[in-house]
Amino acid sequence: MKLSVNLPDKAYDLLIEKGKLETVGNWVSSLWEKQKIVIITDDTVNELYGKKVEESIKNEGFEVFTFSIKPGEKSKSLESAEKIYHFLAEVGMTRKDGIIILGGGVVGDLGGFVASTYMRGLHFLQIPTTLLAQVDSSIGGKTAVNTKIAKNLVGTFAQPDGVLIDPNTLLTLENRRIKEGLAEVVKSAAIADLKLWELLETIPNEHEALNFSEEIIYACCNVKRRVVEEDEKDVGIRLILNFGHTIGHAVEQTKGYGVVTHGEAVSIGMCQITKQAEKLGTMPNGILEKLTQMLEKFHLPTSLESWDEASLYEALTHDKKTRGNKIRIILLETIGQAKIETIDLEKMKDYLKQ
Repeated sequence: MKLSVNLPDKAYDLLIEKGKLETVGNWVSSLWEKQKIVIITDDTVNELYGKKVEESIKNEGFEVFTFSIKPGEKSKSLESAEKIYHFLAEVGMTRKDGIIILGGGVVGDLGGFVASTYMRGLHFLQIPTTLLAQVDSSIGGKTAVNTKIAKNLVGTFAQPDGVLIDPNTLLTLENRRIKEGLAEVVKSAAIADLKLWELLETIPNEHEALNFSEEIIYACCNVKRRVVEEDEKDVGIRLILNFGHTIGHAVEQTKGYGVVTHGEAVSIGMCQITKQAEKLGTMPNGILEKLTQMLEKFHLPTSLESWDEASLYEALTHDKKTRGNKIRIILLETIGQAKIETIDLEKMKDYLKQ
């Protein structure tokens, strides 16, 4: 399967094909002239796929180096970026050389940020290996690192030269990672794809979802492609992709990065804002029940113990959707259709009540 992302200043393809990682070198050679390449990955992915990917690319005549970080959200930091900058300088990377990002969402965000800022920008490719990265974070050009103040606070918009998605990499994921990826799948269906929602309704649990991996990934990528083509810089319709994320990011930060995974936090965020929106009359009744049933079927959390409204509110005041004393929130008109509303930041306290 192939999807093309066509933007004013850049066009690139997303390839979705089982087993494609076996011939990754051919794919890279079809896109780039011979050059120096640094693969950015994490220790877990490196052990599984690093040598295979590096050798495949070397066999096509590229000079290849690998830099591996510790897995987990804590590595998505300016400190990690600086370590990679030093490595790139040590191996002599120039602006004609490229970076390949191999891994999940943390590696994808961090690697994209490094590629877009080292020497004011190197070209790069994305090879996402988790469901979360395959359906969301590897597409659209958002890069970022976390700070102590907020998640994804420092970042850039930088589009890759291509994205290679091999659903077979999902077979090596632990169950928790499959489930957190499904949170983003449910989000994509809820905001913009009723047919995907109907497919998900037929799937009994997260294990069976892998039998539909190509279809699910394609549908989610197509949702994101459509909104990114219309709104590359996240100032309009692309904001719908953040359904559940404003509260979700606050949950991640207040609980400590990695304690609650990104997908788990998004699941909680979607349910929290929907619950309160139904109470406030800003969303139709009945959506929360459908959303909760879907998420619980995939064994995702729909609420959080030790809910601290004050801490969560303080965290979300740094959200990138905040403009002055206003913030834009994402709600649902119905399953398959989202809307953007601008409210007073103070009003967010109503959406944080339990």
